[in-house]
This record gives sequence, structure tokens and C-alpha cells, in this order.
Amino acid sequence: MGRVLALDLGTRRIGLAMSDEMNLTAQGLPTMIRRDLRWDLQELTRIAAAHGVDRILLGDPRSMNGEQGTQSQWAREFAVELQASLGLPVEMWDERLTSREAERTLRGSHIANRARKAAIDRISAVILLQSYLDSHYLQTHGWNPYQEPPV
Repeated sequence: MGRVLALDLGTRRIGLAMSDEMNLTAQGLPTMIRRDLRWDLQELTRIAAAHGVDRILLGDPRSMNGEQGTQSQWAREFAVELQASLGLPVEMWDERLTSREAERTLRGSHIANRARKAAIDRISAVILLQSYLDSHYLQTHGWNPYQEPPV
């Protein structure tokens, strides 16, 4: 499995995170300011090609009870456009509470409000991707890479 590019999709910004080459850790990329769908898709294509991405992970903004609402449907429609444009598989991943966790991470920081919003988007994408990578690793290897391997 090659690198994974994770997207935290918003109406104004897209938080971005990239896996390392071994798919163990997630690193944040600069938050992308959205312009229009065509430009967004071209920019994401450029980023994916530059980093050797072979899969896209898109946050699925489900409601707290797990149901798909209008935001989730909007993200799924974006996923269809993205997959057609990039020619790469796009996987949806539950993103409930990633923004809250990102906000908690930044609480107490002295980052200006405008910069904080972009940072929250980036950190949300990192949290989303890291949960995906950890889950995939556990399914593949049967243990968590942050714990001692089973004997």
C-alpha cells in the first residue's frame, strides 16, 4: 500500500494530512484554501502526484448517532468527483469528534484565531488519518504498533 492522503473537507478549507512511506504515522500538510470544485480537484491531483499517493481518505461527517446527514451526503458527492478526477480509490472514514479533539489539542496555544482555524483543519486531518492507519495496522498485523508485539 502506497501513501495515503487524508482530507478534512470544509466549505472554505480542506485540512490535509499524509501518511509516511510505511503507513505508520500521519503528518499534517498546509491547509488548502478552497476556490471552486475544478481548482480544488486540480490542486489535490497535483498534491497526490507530488507525494506518490495511491489512496485518498475523506472524512465522513456523520451525526453523533452514526447516521448520514446532509454534510455526509455532500462529502460523498465530493468523493465521487475526486475519484473520477484523480483516478485513485477514495475511502470514507468516520470523522466524528476529530475537530473537537483538534480544538482540545490547540487549547491554550497562542495561535491567532484565523491561523487556529487552519490549524484545526490540519490537525483534524492528522487525527483522521492516524485513526485509519492504526485501524489498518491492527487488522493487518493483529496488534497495535504502539504496544509490544504479541509473543
